[in-house]
Amino acid sequence: MKKIILPLIVSVTLLGCRKTDFIPQAEVPNPLQITKSVGIKLESPFVTSEVAMNVKLETSGNVTIKILDISNRVVSKETLYVNSGDNILKVYTNALPPSAYRIGIYDKDGIMLGITDFNKL
Repeated sequence: MKKIILPLIVSVTLLGCRKTDFIPQAEVPNPLQITKSVGIKLESPFVTSEVAMNVKLETSGNVTIKILDISNRVVSKETLYVNSGDNILKVYTNALPPSAYRIGIYDKDGIMLGITDFNKL
């Protein structure tokens, strides 16, 4: 049984670690607007294969985006450079099984800047 579960977990984790695309836009769509100076917001809390996300920071720099499963284990992680202000990103969730997840943004020191929940349908 362990021989089946371990490769399955490794496969899901590796497939979940896909590139997050940066989508340059002049205006932030209303569902993605963040009123605070720092934060993260998803276009919808219900996701099928992909979802737009706004990451807002006060300064430019590298951040780490982590997706955590219901037991708070990291299932996907990516470090990327974002500009100050709003950054519209696309998150692909095809490799994730249906469940509840959290997506968080962390600075270079590992301090959480924002977190939000979503459900993979």
